[in-house]
Amino acid sequence: MRLIISPDYEQCSQWAADYVAYKIKAAHPTAERPFVMAIPAGSSPLGMFQRLIAMFQKRKLSFQNVVIFNMDEYVGLSPKDPQSYHRFLWEKFFDHIDINKKNVHLLDGQTKDFAKECASYEKLIRSYGGIDLLIGGVGEDGHIAFNEPGSSLASRTRVKTLNKNTIKANARFFDNDSNLVPKNVLTIGIATIMEAKEVMIIASGDKKASALHCAVEGSINHMCPISILQMHPHALIVCDDEATSELKADTVRYFKENEEVKMPQKR
Repeated sequence: MRLIISPDYEQCSQWAADYVAYKIKAAHPTAERPFVMAIPAGSSPLGMFQRLIAMFQKRKLSFQNVVIFNMDEYVGLSPKDPQSYHRFLWEKFFDHIDINKKNVHLLDGQTKDFAKECASYEKLIRSYGGIDLLIGGVGEDGHIAFNEPGSSLASRTRVKTLNKNTIKANARFFDNDSNLVPKNVLTIGIATIMEAKEVMIIASGDKKASALHCAVEGSINHMCPISILQMHPHALIVCDDEATSELKADTVRYFKENEEVKMPQKR
């Protein structure tokens, strides 16, 4: 595992955006061989999105040959609902770059056949040869996508019922009313995440400190899903100093020293 420790969220976002741009350019994607990404909604990737948009506007980056999947979606919300991840991703990212609409694949929270939707999503990912770079956030309890504590480490895209802590945390997007938060979601599975060629997690703030400790220093445990990344051959976590508050001082120093001469190449 690679741990990138930055002073604050802004620098985390810049590092993540630079890395995404580097990976896309290094792949030299074409229409026949696109670069395939999976991205989250929520607050964690916003800074990265803003910087990627700026790169596109300056003509330093193109998404013409990039395919993007999303990680999850609330069940029952229409794509036009202000709180749907479908609308979030279009308003905050897709509408501002040159991505081809046919290359955007989002889970359908209004599907009438959950099993078919989830199986089709897995099949579609495989049809592209898998995900080249999967980007995610992490919950305070260590969940990735909506794979909450107790999720099977062999899980695939499926329907999940949210626990009370996640509902409470997400209430801030629903006028701070937990009753308005959908109780069920569609989410890619942990095994789906682990099959990505590379995984990058963004973790910022002291509220993510416990999850980061679990990911880096804890044992692999389904009660802290992010810990499974210890088994991934190419996993990296981009975090800020606040998020490292529960890590041992020696652990923080080790990863900082490792990165003193390692920065993503800008092209």
